[in-house]
Amino acid sequence: MRSLRFRKSLAVTGTILCAGAALSACGGSGSDKTSNADKAKGSVTVATSKGEMTVPLKPARVVALDNTSFATLKAFGVKPVAVPKTLLPKEGFEDWKSDSSIGDAGSHREPKFEAINAAEPDLIVGGYRFSSHQDKLSKIAKTVDVAPSDEAKGGYVNSLKTQTETLGKIFGQEAKAKEIVAALDKAKDAAAAATKGEKVFLGVASAGKIDNGASRIGRLIEPLKLKNVLSAEGQDSNSVHNNSGLAPETVAQLNPDWMILMDRDAAVTDPGKETVAAKKLVDGMEAWEKTTFRKQGQVIYLPADFYVTEGAQSYTAAFDQVATAFTKAG
Repeated sequence: MRSLRFRKSLAVTGTILCAGAALSACGGSGSDKTSNADKAKGSVTVATSKGEMTVPLKPARVVALDNTSFATLKAFGVKPVAVPKTLLPKEGFEDWKSDSSIGDAGSHREPKFEAINAAEPDLIVGGYRFSSHQDKLSKIAKTVDVAPSDEAKGGYVNSLKTQTETLGKIFGQEAKAKEIVAALDKAKDAAAAATKGEKVFLGVASAGKIDNGASRIGRLIEPLKLKNVLSAEGQDSNSVHNNSGLAPETVAQLNPDWMILMDRDAAVTDPGKETVAAKKLVDGMEAWEKTTFRKQGQVIYLPADFYVTEGAQSYTAAFDQVATAFTKAG
């Protein structure tokens, strides 16, 4: 009954081309659409977070929902038929954002299932922020969750490589996937070689404050030789939405050698809303005036869009930053 109610809810007048008809009658059934795609282009079996799944090979119509996959899909030459446009980074995806032929899938908080269905996808790349919507999305088309995860074997960074390789297999871009993975490994190894047990505070700039960001960017230092002065213990998840109540004096007492900072405000704040730049927050913190990282200028500011990318390419760039900064500092 749940499936029937969902299908009826999608057949809303004016929102779907075949309004008033059941989704299965206009090709809305995920199994029917995937079957047709499989027959036309073949299929491939891949490992996903839900187990092995057979999906269309080189699908022509792709809904891309997992933001960690966007840069990889673009590198593969994939133009999606729908994306969550509010999750697109401010730079590098202007073409996707302005292209009227690419539907807006809403956000993970308020997905536009009607728009996703109307895009008639052969495949939906779900997971990560959209993981809780897997069941509903699967009623529209085959939905793969190959998103990176902290719980994956080898950790988050290793799962970025798995994600890239799996997407390469689906889209027939194994060679390009290999290049992306090689660049990530090279940057990670360089960062590991440049770090030698230094103490680091992992921060996040959010709502005009700097808080403990270990639950979100602790992934970055797992393969490195760094000591995190403030763990994610006590934090419920990898969310950085809540104020933990961390006092700047606590960070000062721990006196880390380095700070690595993710600027959430820069990534998600509306253009018309004023925010304080992360560097200004750090420089203006009186309690940190005598800390090693402030006195020696040992602060790494991750790219402004890191919070909404977090894919293989963004971690490659972050590892490059770490390698460059620590090598320069000696």
